[in-house]
Amino acid sequence: MSTPQTAHPPLRPPQEIEPPLGLLGFMTAALFIAGLLVSTFRAEGTPFPSPFSSPDDALTYFRTYPDAVRTGAVLQFACTIPLTIYVATVTARLRALGRQAPGITLALAGGVLAVAFLASSGLVTWVLTVRGVAEEPALVRALHNLAFLVGGPGTVVSTGLLIAGIAITALPTRLFASWVIRIGLAIAVASVLSTLVLTFPAAAFLLPISRFTGLAWLIAVGFLIGRHPTPLSSN
Repeated sequence: MSTPQTAHPPLRPPQEIEPPLGLLGFMTAALFIAGLLVSTFRAEGTPFPSPFSSPDDALTYFRTYPDAVRTGAVLQFACTIPLTIYVATVTARLRALGRQAPGITLALAGGVLAVAFLASSGLVTWVLTVRGVAEEPALVRALHNLAFLVGGPGTVVSTGLLIAGIAITALPTRLFASWVIRIGLAIAVASVLSTLVLTFPAAAFLLPISRFTGLAWLIAVGFLIGRHPTPLSSN
């Protein structure tokens, strides 16, 4: 005689540990800004030199304030840690919310490139503080420009692709308010246009505008996405 089977209610799938996106975006921005402020403070108020400034001024800066340069480089590299987690989490979150758009792949590609470029900029800048490097003007000039290229247009354009991917994915289903999406797309366009700085130095103003508005948008979107519950799996 067979034992009757007892019906059991369906089990709720275990909740995944998901880092808070808004906090990750805030940590990324805070570490980046801290790198700028602390390094400027340690350099007695002297800002980090622009690659478009006099080579002699830049050489003097790197020779005079190596500790300030290293502090900025370390904090810049450190901000890629929460940014990496942000990129991984936001793309996974968008998929979990049922979005299957090419924009997710664009966001992932842009985010990975942004992390790689920003980390490279921090590491190259750190090399400028190694003993003996600042004694070679040509080497300083080359490393300074490389740090700018990967940390400036390289990072900003890639971050623009990350933002565009998120905005494009949210557009068809209105995951956010339409004005939030439009602002994101505008920031993405400005970020991509910062490529012009490679030919026209006067376009350098696009870099800080795109960078800081982009960071603010990522923070806001991180908190907005967190308000959407992830649907339970039907399997």
